[in-house]
Amino acid sequence: DDALVGLCRLMTLALRVLTLIEFVVRRSLEQTGETLVGLVPGNPKMATARPTTERILHAFSQVTLSVIEFETQQIRHITPLTPLQQHILRLLKFSKSLYTDIALQKPILV
Repeated sequence: DDALVGLCRLMTLALRVLTLIEFVVRRSLEQTGETLVGLVPGNPKMATARPTTERILHAFSQVTLSVIEFETQQIRHITPLTPLQQHILRLLKFSKSLYTDIALQKPILV
């Protein structure tokens, strides 16, 4: 029963995060009068002022973090942000460093 309650709470939290992302991006677009271009697969020139969270997150689907470990060091590389991804982060009021600092973080020792 505890596992089921925990799973329900986790799913509720995830739904709230998804809803919040969509709300914040749409509100930012409305306030600035902008639209997002490049979210629609098959129609990269289509603009929208009411993007869905699914399409917003899909814009980040090609992001890759590579970690190469040597005996004494670890090298990290993260794919650069596209202009669309940078725009989405600005709309969410996230700093670009939130993303770029992932590659600079020290490894977690287990």
